[in-house]
Amino acid sequence: MKVLLQNAQIIDPQVKLNRTADILLEDGIITKIDESISIKADHVLDLKDKIISPGFADVHVHLREPGREDEETIETGSSAAAAGGFTGICCMPNTEPAIDSAEVVTFIKEKAKGLLVDVYPIGAVTKKREGKELAFLGEMAEAGVVGFSDDGVAVSTSHLLKYAFEYSSMFNLPIVEHCEDSSLTVDGVMNEGFNSTKFGLPPHPSLAEDLIALRDIAVLDYSGGRLHIAHISTKGAVEILRQAKKRGLKVTGEAAPHHFTLTDDAVQTYDTNTKVNPPLRSQEDVDAISEGLKDGTIDCIACDHAPHSIEEKEWEYIYSPFGMIGLETSVGLTLTKLYHTKILSLEDIVMKMSINPREIFNLAKAKIEVGENANLTILDANQNWTVDRFNLKSKSINTPFHGWELKGRAIGVINNKKLIINKQELNI
Repeated sequence: MKVLLQNAQIIDPQVKLNRTADILLEDGIITKIDESISIKADHVLDLKDKIISPGFADVHVHLREPGREDEETIETGSSAAAAGGFTGICCMPNTEPAIDSAEVVTFIKEKAKGLLVDVYPIGAVTKKREGKELAFLGEMAEAGVVGFSDDGVAVSTSHLLKYAFEYSSMFNLPIVEHCEDSSLTVDGVMNEGFNSTKFGLPPHPSLAEDLIALRDIAVLDYSGGRLHIAHISTKGAVEILRQAKKRGLKVTGEAAPHHFTLTDDAVQTYDTNTKVNPPLRSQEDVDAISEGLKDGTIDCIACDHAPHSIEEKEWEYIYSPFGMIGLETSVGLTLTKLYHTKILSLEDIVMKMSINPREIFNLAKAKIEVGENANLTILDANQNWTVDRFNLKSKSINTPFHGWELKGRAIGVINNKKLIINKQELNI
C-alpha cells in the first residue's frame, strides 16, 4: 500500500532535515522524500502547516498490567500513547507481580504484539522491588528489558546499587532511579515549604531527592555503569546532574511536564490529581527544570503516566495514591509551556521526546530517511484545544489539567504498518 504525506514540515536532527517536503510510504517503508511527489497513492494526506518528526517515545509509563487492569492495561495504555503522539513507551515494573523475572517480561511483550505502539519493559532491580536481593538481571536482559528500576523507591542500599551497576553494565542497560531518601519523606505528600505549612499537609523535602541523586552518582563513579535519573523535580538535582555530566559520567535524566508546568501552589485546592511523587515543587525548581531542558542537562521529557481508579483518587489528600496520567497531555503541555514560550525549539523537542530517549534506552530507531521503517509522529504545533478527561483513551481520568486550554498537540502517528490520524486508524 502506498501512502503519500504532502506539504509537511519535516524535522529530523539526526539527518539534518528541517524543510517542507512530501514523504512516500510503501508497505510501511519510507521510499521517497522530495519537495514534491506526484504519484498515485492509496491514501494521500495533505499535512500543510503540520510537522512530521521521528516517532516520539516516552520512557516512563505505568501500564498497571499485570495486576491492576481496572486502572490501565497494555492495550489501553498503548491507545493513550498513540493518541498522545507516541510510537514507543517504556513500562515501569511496579506491577503485581513486579516485572522481576523473564516470565513477566515475556508476558508483557506477548500482550503488546500487533499494537501500533512498541512497548518496552523495564525490569526491577531487586526481587519484588523489596530492596533485599538483586533480581535476575541477566535473564530479564535476555528476555528484552531496556533498563532496570525499583520504580517508586530508590535502590535501598549503596551495596545493592553498586552490584546493580556492575551487572547492568554487562548488558549496556541503565539503572533508572527514583531519587528519594525515604527516611526524610515519611508520610510526606507535598513539597516542604511555606505551602505545606499553610495547607496543613505533611512535607516531602527536596533534600530527599538531592541526597539520593548525590549517592547514586558517587556509587556510579566508583562502580561504573549507566544511571538515568527519573522525573527530576528539584533545582538541586538539576545541578547535581549538570556537574556529573561535566565530569564525564554516564548519567542522563528526564523531566515530566507537570514538573515544568505546575508549582506546589496547585495543591491549595486539595485536588488529589496534584498529588505526585516527587511532588510539585517551587517556582524556583520549575525554572531550574526549564533551564536544564534548555541547556541540555536534562535529556528527555517523560510524563510518568500513573493511572489510578476514581475511587482511590476520591480519598482524602493524605491517603490518596500518588500519580497522574500524562500520555495524552504531554506533547500539548510541552508545546504550550516550552515551545510557544521560546524555551525550546521544535528541533529541541524532537531530540528530547524522540531521539534522546531512544538512544538512552536502545529502543528501535526512528529516522526519516529513505529505506527506514516509517516510525513517525505528526504534530500540529498551533492547534488550540481543551483537555477533557472524559474524552481520553486512557482507562483512568486522574489528570489535574482537565479544562486547560493548550496550544499544540500530536494529531497522528505511524508505526508497525499502522497509521492513526485524527482518530482514524488504517493498516498501511
